[in-house]
Amino acid sequence: MDIELVAEGLRFPEGPIAMADGSVILVEIEGGVLTRVAPDGKTSLVAECGGGPNGAAIGPDGAIWVTNNGGSFVWLKQNGLTIPGPTPAEHTGGYIQRVDIATGKVENVYEACDGKRLVGPNDIVFDRQGGFWFTDHGCGTPEGRKFGALLHASVDGATITRARDHLISPNGVGLSPDEKTVYVADTQLGRLWAFDMAAPGELAPGPGFAPGRVICNLPGYQLLDSLAVEAGGKVCVATIINGGITAFDTNTGAAEHFAFPDLITTNICFGGADMRDAWVTCSSTGKLFKCRWPRPGLKLNFNA
Repeated sequence: MDIELVAEGLRFPEGPIAMADGSVILVEIEGGVLTRVAPDGKTSLVAECGGGPNGAAIGPDGAIWVTNNGGSFVWLKQNGLTIPGPTPAEHTGGYIQRVDIATGKVENVYEACDGKRLVGPNDIVFDRQGGFWFTDHGCGTPEGRKFGALLHASVDGATITRARDHLISPNGVGLSPDEKTVYVADTQLGRLWAFDMAAPGELAPGPGFAPGRVICNLPGYQLLDSLAVEAGGKVCVATIINGGITAFDTNTGAAEHFAFPDLITTNICFGGADMRDAWVTCSSTGKLFKCRWPRPGLKLNFNA
């Protein structure tokens, strides 16, 4: 696969959104900002989010909604790479933010669910009804790991529910083309989960003792990050250590790997007239790449 370097010098880029004008808006987690990358690679500031903006998506209101982990990483510099390290002692939790693209105004919409503080919101996807699913990645502590969760919320700030709790490290989240399934990539397990829905915004009970269906567990030591779904239903998950994008067949569990030049490849988004343009964030080297994907991506419900 031929890949083109679009931009470099980014401070741990993630959460790319393919915009209608051909630009890409992404988060810089280390920098605490939303950044627009023009087709020629020039960058401009969209908003100062603070904390650790981790995932981003366009909502039905035309705003960008950001899952902010609240600064849950200490940043390590190793052999010219930027590596997310332990959670700092001062970390108190994360939040969901709404960003006005035109003005850069940032508003914190959710900080808790059922009285329990969000730990480290990570990735986000909107359903057809205009609500959004998001993952709370949890975080590490000196005593062990705080569990993560899969949640659903409304854009009016009135409703937030914890659909699955006590997940190890939920990261990427996406919807099947028919929106009957929510896919979640668990980082530490190297596992792609499928959660069947009973109704929009509501999960069906898990099978037996499992929280959901297992699509695939990657062999060896590979970690999973954020994801995007293809129009045909395959789930493309950014893969760490074995740096690249792994495309999972959700019917068979078969995996196809596309290598990228960064052991911490973190996300992918689709755009262009035929939805075969793909942008990939390579975070430890601070780069954004573009390529032609072999199959079209699934068009998201909202764009701007």
